[in-house]
Amino acid sequence: MSFPRKPPADFTYDPPNDPLDIIYKDNYFIVLSKPAELLSVSGRKQEHKDCLETRVQQEYPQARIVHRLDMSTSGLMIMALDADTHRNLGLQFERRKTEKIYIARVWGHVKENKGHIDLPLICDWPNRPLQMVDHENGKPSQTDWEVISRENGVTRIALYPITGRTHQLRVHMAEIGHPILGDDFYAHEQAFRAESRLQLHAHKLMVYHPDGGAKIWFESPCSF
Repeated sequence: MSFPRKPPADFTYDPPNDPLDIIYKDNYFIVLSKPAELLSVSGRKQEHKDCLETRVQQEYPQARIVHRLDMSTSGLMIMALDADTHRNLGLQFERRKTEKIYIARVWGHVKENKGHIDLPLICDWPNRPLQMVDHENGKPSQTDWEVISRENGVTRIALYPITGRTHQLRVHMAEIGHPILGDDFYAHEQAFRAESRLQLHAHKLMVYHPDGGAKIWFESPCSF
């Protein structure tokens, strides 16, 4: 099979039925840990309507999504509980005021202990939602990374996205020869079959509280 894979037209959506994992809530926003294989927002098809946003809105009808995670990525997401907070947090993400730390397990032993990836990305339109590196037309995309540990041909790594492009971490790691294990789009066959789920987790998130501007960190333990 060639890589990256073309998304199947007959994709079957079978999200987990985990209860909401609420990390934090106040009068302004709610922070949750999304399980892997649950959409952040609804898809176009009726069978893709179940998502984190609609589940949260069953308990908090005013909740609005601020940012997204890939369906297969687990971890921290924040939702605003009023329009002003939604605008405030949205601008923080847009202007790169937030800080995010992901944990991933990648194929092979990464030689260096830390590094920086600067590869512009663009949508591979005929194969959307796949992304690809395009040095002429791609949008600037940067990721810092640092090795946590190495074991049995696998490296556990912390990823610090500077930009927030679609599939950025997945494409960047694959492009430097260390695809994320279980990645059904960008990993080679061995790395894809090494794990039953994508080994990518949104571990920590920092935002400035919309009421007063205090810097506040949230954390979701990594399950792999």
